[in-house]
Amino acid sequence: MATLNVLAVNCGSSSVKASFFSNDGTRLDFSYAHIQGNDRSCFERVIKQLLTDLGSNIPDIIGHRFVHGGDISDSARLVDDVERKRLTSIIPLAPLHLPSNLLALDVCSNYFKVSQIACFDTAFHYRMPTLSKRLPIPQSFGMQRFGFHGLNYAHIAQTLPSIIGEVATKKIVVAHLGSGASLCLMENLQSVDTTMGYTPAGGIPMATRSGDLDPGVMVELAEHYHSEELRELVFHKMGLLALSNEESADIQFLLASKSDHALFAIDYFCRQVRAAIGALASKAGGIDALVFSAGIGQNSSIIREKICEPLHFLGFALNLAANKSNATRIEKGEKPIVIIPADEEIEIVRIIKKLNLF
Repeated sequence: MATLNVLAVNCGSSSVKASFFSNDGTRLDFSYAHIQGNDRSCFERVIKQLLTDLGSNIPDIIGHRFVHGGDISDSARLVDDVERKRLTSIIPLAPLHLPSNLLALDVCSNYFKVSQIACFDTAFHYRMPTLSKRLPIPQSFGMQRFGFHGLNYAHIAQTLPSIIGEVATKKIVVAHLGSGASLCLMENLQSVDTTMGYTPAGGIPMATRSGDLDPGVMVELAEHYHSEELRELVFHKMGLLALSNEESADIQFLLASKSDHALFAIDYFCRQVRAAIGALASKAGGIDALVFSAGIGQNSSIIREKICEPLHFLGFALNLAANKSNATRIEKGEKPIVIIPADEEIEIVRIIKKLNLF
């Protein structure tokens, strides 16, 4: 595997990131935003642009981030016809993401005649205890808490010991805060609980997803919307977009706006993140470190400050100057508060190397 050129593709619902890892140790990063829905022609344009940007750099293997892998323990699988059909069958578990993931895989197959590997966000949480995985509904439905953002959580588990030493193996809360957002409780660098559930729509509020809701709200909405309309509402019209009275789903836009609606949405978001940190700390009997990651978590000092300000009761205090400069260590006191940039792409490469398929 050390001699292979690996292309890691991280395809979201509205953007594509990719990184080319050359066999000489160099890395090239690419980012393409503002993809409209799951339109195949749009994705083809993006992949063609990626081809142009890659120049003479040709991959020997391609790894794709897949948001959902279903109820399997495998961190990744070689995508053959059987696996392609299985991934299609679980689209209802992540309808905002899996169609995009599959489109990227299909388009890449038209331009690169190499093996492709699906790497699953859900695998990191597979061994969570039953107390965390079980949902309070009849087991006959076959539904459970899966958890998401696992590739980045795995990357953080790999990186954190080099930053805070042995504390990393204790009780840690990681806040992956981006357009999609979740938190994970780790012990011994393993996932033991997480805020997202059966689908990536649960947990804390996100850009266009509400997070957890009173089930009665969904029953009431189901009385007024057909299933496809309800799915569109749940995945595209809730969260920060709804809380800001449709001003924006982008938290950076809301921070710049300073309208009453924007400020309300920001305060609501930060309050719910704090609540999730407190809940995970309560489950663990206290936590020893806090990690911020992903677009909002690693880039917005204001959001981090709003989240951390009331957390003195858990022993956390911010160094305001370090926080403002986005330093790696931003605590003032004994308990570490850390910023680790999200990097699913490097985790995809690490997983592929462990597979030993070639």
